[in-house]
Amino acid sequence: MTDPMIVSGTASDIDSLRQPLIAGSISVQQQVIPQLANLGDGGLDVLMEFLFERRQNPATWVDGKAYQVLYNSDSPKAKEFLRSVFPVGIVPLNSECGIDYSPLQQLLAVQDFQAADSMTLKKMCELAGPTAVQRKWLYFTEVENFPLTDLQTINNLWLVHSEGKFGFSVQREIWLGLGKNWDNLWAKIGWKSGNSWTRYPKEFTWDLSAPKGHLPLSNQLRGVRVIASLLSHPAWSIN
Repeated sequence: MTDPMIVSGTASDIDSLRQPLIAGSISVQQQVIPQLANLGDGGLDVLMEFLFERRQNPATWVDGKAYQVLYNSDSPKAKEFLRSVFPVGIVPLNSECGIDYSPLQQLLAVQDFQAADSMTLKKMCELAGPTAVQRKWLYFTEVENFPLTDLQTINNLWLVHSEGKFGFSVQREIWLGLGKNWDNLWAKIGWKSGNSWTRYPKEFTWDLSAPKGHLPLSNQLRGVRVIASLLSHPAWSIN
């Protein structure tokens, strides 16, 4: 059913969406952002105003959704706005080790979740050091020594660019809610069905229709110890 607020794109149409975007509930904002995206340059202007006013605050997934519309638009004005106001993206790319997370943010901004998942593992291997980079997978003992800042950056990128559906903190919340039962977690996040593991990559769901917590895969194919180290990491205890 078409939302009654979806209209042609006049100034009054656009103004009617401005206030719900600013002051509406998350569910209302979720509806309004794509409506504005369909109203041409005027709608993009409202999204730019929205992000500019919120630029000093930690990014939420609502900010991420607005950012993605601008990032993926053909508007030169929107592209210049992002370059000047959010030169590295909507999420600060903080790292204690000098790791460049901009490739991950770019993949997530265009919702290429499969490539972003591969990039996440690549960046975590960079965190672990040259041996892990060469090997292309992680030991759980390496994960235990990851800096808090870097894990939080990776997690925030996934959260903000997935409408809050994906990320290590999401997986941790589900895991804790299931009493730390791994078998129940695998089923809940779509990594296992009955006795059959989900096969990589074709059986995984690489879009937002996936179960909550489905991504990132976090070295899933190498057993439980890496994800156990990730979900038990001190990075989450201060959130």
